[in-house]
Amino acid sequence: MNISFTSLCLIITLPTTTTTTTTTTTATIILIADLYTLAGITAIETLGGPQIGWRAGRVDAMDPSAVTPDGRLPAADKGSPQDTAEHLRSIFGRMGFNDQEIVALAGAHALGRGHVNYSGYDGPWTFTPTRFNNAYFDLLLRLEWVPQTTNAGNKQFTDAKTKTLMMLPSDLVLIQDSSFRKFTEMYAGDNAKFLKDFSKAFQKLEELGTSNLRSVKLS
Repeated sequence: MNISFTSLCLIITLPTTTTTTTTTTTATIILIADLYTLAGITAIETLGGPQIGWRAGRVDAMDPSAVTPDGRLPAADKGSPQDTAEHLRSIFGRMGFNDQEIVALAGAHALGRGHVNYSGYDGPWTFTPTRFNNAYFDLLLRLEWVPQTTNAGNKQFTDAKTKTLMMLPSDLVLIQDSSFRKFTEMYAGDNAKFLKDFSKAFQKLEELGTSNLRSVKLS
């Protein structure tokens, strides 16, 4: 997919119909809900990730009552590995994701970093936080992770050697739980498999709760 910055900000088509007396111009503007999801898949692909299927037709919520209530996102730590693993299954299972899809989606932590002022956690997950690949899984398995407390008082883990990387308790669960671990090992050894499975799971995530989506031509 090759999408310019202008196309990401606003997709406009201007078909014109001319008669002897009038000229009709019709503009189609992308809605914010579609824009957010399109921007997400474009960013992933730009940073080395897979092409992800995308369809249009989401409807912007115009009233706060239509917004999903707080407290439905996965927490970073539920106190123990077992409780954290079951929490992940509860949150993602409600949305129809199985263990393999949970692990695949977690691979998005190849990108970015935690900011203590916003999340209470600090540091990047990988040495290449602007490249989308399976490094997250490789590092989870290969490095030694030791407990660390952030300035916000939250428990996280850092790599014992460089002390520059970060993993959340919910990241470490992917190697502590036997079911999660087998998929972590699979993706650590097969980047192509990870990219393929992530693409499917991420499109599924972006289309949750939608209806009547339609394929559109992106250029």
